[in-house]
Amino acid sequence: MSGGVDSSVAAAMLLEEGFDVVGLFMKNWAETDENGCCTAESDFSDVAEVAGLLGIRHYTIDFSKEYLDKVFKLFLSEYKKGRTPNPDVLCNREIKFGRFLDFAKDLGADFIATGHYCNLDRRGNINYLTRARDEDKDQTYFLNQLENRQLDNVLFPVGDMIKSEVRAYAKAKGLPTAAKKDSTGICFIGERDFRRFLASYIPMKAGDMVDLSGKVVGRHNGVFYYTEGQRHGLGLGGPGEPWFVVRKDVEKNILTVSRGECAELFSSGLITEGFNFISGAPESSEFKCMARIRHRQPLQSATAFIEGDGVRVVFDKSQRAVSPGQYCVLYSDRVCLGGGVIAEALR
Repeated sequence: MSGGVDSSVAAAMLLEEGFDVVGLFMKNWAETDENGCCTAESDFSDVAEVAGLLGIRHYTIDFSKEYLDKVFKLFLSEYKKGRTPNPDVLCNREIKFGRFLDFAKDLGADFIATGHYCNLDRRGNINYLTRARDEDKDQTYFLNQLENRQLDNVLFPVGDMIKSEVRAYAKAKGLPTAAKKDSTGICFIGERDFRRFLASYIPMKAGDMVDLSGKVVGRHNGVFYYTEGQRHGLGLGGPGEPWFVVRKDVEKNILTVSRGECAELFSSGLITEGFNFISGAPESSEFKCMARIRHRQPLQSATAFIEGDGVRVVFDKSQRAVSPGQYCVLYSDRVCLGGGVIAEALR
């Protein structure tokens, strides 16, 4: 239980179905200084209030050391390479469906349940992760690195509900989280300034912004702050079309930008590394699929080619701002096949 409406409703629904429910709140970030700003205390207060109303036991467990070792250190390592990582994906694999799952088993639990918007289709001994009914809230993208065994004893109670129905259910039950705003962004940054947070861990160095011809058009505060396709926060004004980040060169400390949309912003495909097939790889090394390169992006038709431990993806239609470090997640109809880290964009 995170203190949000989704996990609150998941607990209430399972209780209605006759399960013996125990709430477990995970603290994944140690608030030791002003740079980290999780709302752990207020969230746990909401968990306690919901648990009290439902009449269930609730506990808290501190996984901040595991989070630091398994998630945050890799997050920093990826930024140092000039890539744009997604720590939520690793948090799901290493913490929520890793340490939390192990802890629940040690408690004697038969299942773990979360408020994720997704579903499971179990066929024999294989679990197929499928998209949620609420396409706008679907969270299969963030679960692309899970192994099949991690889904063996998992329940997703809100997977067949849309968000408005979840809130209506919570309101009808009198849950205090019914109208609580959804959390966004990265937990360990919270509402604080991202650049200030990142600068406290990675030394930043100002450098040149150049256009596609190599002409210096401005200065940046550190290439790590920017991502491909970014429009806002560049500090480049003047009349005409807006400026966009095209690419970043960490070694030379140069940020390349363009005024207006340009061909360099689009990619015909990409190459992933460490691709994880949740339910096993397809029989053929070449297959048609749907792909997503960021959360909530509409699914894009593509052809995938399994190459070594990665997958090369060629889009039917070129995609804008393919960002190394993010994940490319593949689907077959409603089934999430899995995903891999984008290592390279193909022009």
